[in-house]
Amino acid sequence: MFQIISDSGCDFTKEEIQEYGIDIVPFYVTFDEETHLKEGVDISKQDYFKRLVEEKTLFPKTAQPSPQDYVDVYTPHLKAGKDIISLTISSKVSGTYNSATLAATMLQEEYPDRTILVIDSLNGSVGQGLILREIIKMRDKGYAIRDAAAIAEQVVKTTKIYFTVDTLEYLKRGGRVGPTTALVGGILGLRPVLHLVNGSVEQLESVRGTKRVMQLIEEGVVGALAGETQHINLSLGHIFREEDVATLKSNIEAALGMTIVNPIAEVGVTIGTHAGPGALVVAYCKKYETFVQ
Repeated sequence: MFQIISDSGCDFTKEEIQEYGIDIVPFYVTFDEETHLKEGVDISKQDYFKRLVEEKTLFPKTAQPSPQDYVDVYTPHLKAGKDIISLTISSKVSGTYNSATLAATMLQEEYPDRTILVIDSLNGSVGQGLILREIIKMRDKGYAIRDAAAIAEQVVKTTKIYFTVDTLEYLKRGGRVGPTTALVGGILGLRPVLHLVNGSVEQLESVRGTKRVMQLIEEGVVGALAGETQHINLSLGHIFREEDVATLKSNIEAALGMTIVNPIAEVGVTIGTHAGPGALVVAYCKKYETFVQ
């Protein structure tokens, strides 16, 4: 049985990490560019976003795990005789994939009989989490590491994620939208719907008001998945929007006639720093069984 490792972009809870027996390599966040805190270790998601809400002038930055961070996590499993699948957040939004790959290369000579396969999720947050869940299921079913990785790469191609934000301010700070767009959007009450295309963030639509943006996401998901629910895994996440995400989950379940079994996730710092408090996320992918002959 191989070991599964992910960066913290997957937005799994500590309870899920323990339950599924996976390891997490955390991202770093800094408020002052001097002190770097590990996500989920030195600072919780709740405390991080609480500071953003309470201190409006804060402009935190995130930093990817280093190759050494990955070496430190990989090594005990290699010493124990385990092979590794390492899943990372999209290489288009972070250099984490490079860190994970470089660490694997560094360790190859020392552990020539072991295999480390690094997979670029081309996703983040609950989208990355969905791919991780499919890999976990394959591991638990006894799949060989290379077979599981090959199927996971197919799952990656089917994974779609959509998210919206409560304010354009954080996207402006991160350079995702210009200051004029942010100003006009704020005045008009515009809410963007964004998605990842080949791993990169793109704006899909922009509408006025929270109710309309939630309706647009619901319509898009339901339209894409109608008649395909038996083949689909689906997750939702949020930052301080418990009621809205619960409503969206209920509406999607009713429209599709299905139960979303994955718990609603709290979005972490990797996506959340750019989206800000008030973000709402939904993602889906095809189940691994779809690709099994």
